[in-house]
Amino acid sequence: MTVGNATYASIEDVPKVVPLFPLQGALLLPRSHIPLNIFEPRYIAMIDAAMRTDRVIGMIQPDLGIDEEDPNPRPPLCSVGCLGRITSFQESGDGRYLVTLSGVTRFDLLGEVEDRAPFRRGAIDATRFLEDLTPGVGEEDVDRESVLSALQTYLDVNELEADWESVNTASTEVLINALSMMSPYGPKEKQALLEADSLKVRADTLIALAEMELARDNPGQGPSIQ
Repeated sequence: MTVGNATYASIEDVPKVVPLFPLQGALLLPRSHIPLNIFEPRYIAMIDAAMRTDRVIGMIQPDLGIDEEDPNPRPPLCSVGCLGRITSFQESGDGRYLVTLSGVTRFDLLGEVEDRAPFRRGAIDATRFLEDLTPGVGEEDVDRESVLSALQTYLDVNELEADWESVNTASTEVLINALSMMSPYGPKEKQALLEADSLKVRADTLIALAEMELARDNPGQGPSIQ
């Protein structure tokens, strides 16, 4: 798999220690992209360090059991995150960095590496997610029509529009992962989508989440949107 100018052909190509970017409610998935507005000094330093080396950082959520208002600057982290490569970098002129992070593979966080850097670093293992390095794995198992039906119903109920030309031409993997990242759900739901065992499980989870939200907002109506 190629991400930007780098090729990740095997687990051996995945760094073993990476900078960590804890961000609650953020979701990055393989072959998907997330724009980031970096302004805190410690994360400016993190991007500087990544740009000097292999251009990767690990996106990961703070542990889901902690209070959102907890002032702890180093909260415990979830056990699974996603490695991203910086594929676009721009200086804003006012001290910020505008970057695009492109997903490479999910990883298990083995532990943190203590050093004098102002940002956090972690030892990671992507072995469990080897299939993330191969585009399109599991697409044939996804009920794409049910996903599109769920999307249409959700958009109709919420009076939203979609670029259906782009939706219909996107690969199933790109579609499911993009919908997962754009979904309006909370940190727990985003972590469930990240940790889904397969693309089919991620798609089924998306449908189930949409059904629950529609049932909550429209009591008395059937929950099924398939």
